[in-house]
Amino acid sequence: MNLKILIIDDHRLFREGLQSLLQRRNIDVVAAVGDGNEGLKLAKELSPDVILLDMRMPIIDGISVLIQLRKFELTMPIVILTTSSNEQDLLDALKNGASGYLLKDMEPDALVTALRDINGGKTVVAAHLTSVLVRFIQGDTTTTEKQGPFSELTPREGEILKLIADGQGNKLIARNLGISDGTVKLHVKAVLRKLELHSRVEAAVMYIEHYYKSKEQAPTD
Repeated sequence: MNLKILIIDDHRLFREGLQSLLQRRNIDVVAAVGDGNEGLKLAKELSPDVILLDMRMPIIDGISVLIQLRKFELTMPIVILTTSSNEQDLLDALKNGASGYLLKDMEPDALVTALRDINGGKTVVAAHLTSVLVRFIQGDTTTTEKQGPFSELTPREGEILKLIADGQGNKLIARNLGISDGTVKLHVKAVLRKLELHSRVEAAVMYIEHYYKSKEQAPTD
């Protein structure tokens, strides 16, 4: 059975191009509309498998549409597809029930893969924002510039550090991020240098201890 997608995006050229792109990859676009209110109506009528929703729209923005969809108790995955890589936008989307946060400059095949993964129950965000998703899952919804001992790491380095802590080797990290083994090695060296560590194990331990302590120290109601 083909995946059924509803697109809500006010940019007509992008919307129609995306519709054509998805249809060529055997994904059924049940509707593609440019108005959030019309999108709300069609979501209830058509019950798509996944909703692709733009963040910045006139009249009613993407987050407001997302909130309304969840108030209607619609349970299908809702994915923000946007040009914004702002951490707060991602956090706002996740807090209000988004199942994905993807950027419009991603590769078409990567988008299709992400949509199928999201339909299968995964939460997928743009690769360089994975560290923000990790913090959200761990209960840290702040967007401060400083992140303890990891403040000097780039988003990609932070992402690789998290994967190291998950026990992944360079080849698996490279495959998961779509980069070469050599590039991963360079990032790992940079992480160790910035953290003044000598091994991957030390880096993994530091990461786990830091976020464990952060969770312990979080205020409780």
